[in-house]
Amino acid sequence: MSRTVEGQPQPSAPVQAAYSYCETVTGQQARNFAYGIRLLPTEKRQAMSALYAFSRRVDDIGDGQLPPAEKKERLEATRAVLGRIDAGQVAEDDTDPVAVALADAARRFPIPLGGLDELIDGVLMDVRGENYETWDELKVYCRCVAGAIGRLSLGVFGTQPGAHGAERASEYADTLGLALQLTNILRDVREDAGNGRTYLPADDLAKFGCSDGFGGDRPPAGADFAGLVHFEVRRARALFAEGYRLLPMLDRRSGACVAAMAGIYRRLLDRIERDPEAVLRGRVSLPGREKAYVAVRGLSGLDARHISRRTVRRPA
Repeated sequence: MSRTVEGQPQPSAPVQAAYSYCETVTGQQARNFAYGIRLLPTEKRQAMSALYAFSRRVDDIGDGQLPPAEKKERLEATRAVLGRIDAGQVAEDDTDPVAVALADAARRFPIPLGGLDELIDGVLMDVRGENYETWDELKVYCRCVAGAIGRLSLGVFGTQPGAHGAERASEYADTLGLALQLTNILRDVREDAGNGRTYLPADDLAKFGCSDGFGGDRPPAGADFAGLVHFEVRRARALFAEGYRLLPMLDRRSGACVAAMAGIYRRLLDRIERDPEAVLRGRVSLPGREKAYVAVRGLSGLDARHISRRTVRRPA
């Protein structure tokens, strides 16, 4: 019998079909994420697709047009599905392909499924319309919706045997998630404002005269919008620098996956820094050829080697 993860048998036909569904969802709805996970071996790519598909379901509930009470009800129903997965109560012929795929992935890899509980908690913050006065408050939200995804992903990636500092791998994965989420917040500031949401800390908005929000394609009158963006970019760069310390702890293909996803977002950050008002005019993105270059760079190990050298020079 052919084997996969640590000698485990290949998934059955129903489970393979469930994974195929999750990979289709990922390819259609998460292009940046898909660029990274295509660098993984089959078993890890499938597990990451299952994680994404479940996370996407949670996000879609939060971003949908249902009344808040119904959103809360559906999120709690999704939490109940997660409970069934965690308890090993999802059969291979279950009618929910995402649950089937995630249940199989959780059997094959040490995925901390509690991170998906945290994601649901974070989306509930959105449903309640919470705002954040300080960066410390915003960090709680970011850890729920993105740091938790970093820790879940680490459950699939694992660390290399004997990797230096591996006891801090979960911390670095969490921090890298925060860096990605803060980049998302900057990129989507106009879109979020149109949906009645403001994520940037109120303290920061007040400091740069941006408390009136971002309802148009120009900054508020008298605001130092560029100063605000550059301030948040520096914060995100510091998070990336810390989170990138995870790379040398991963095997080559897992490290390539992380480097590709993080590299795409770092390049988005570069574009936002060069032209802060671009985020008010539309969605900032990278062309496919640039994403492909980032993926090749990650697969070559250039980023991981660079971080390894820097880590030696600057111990944790």
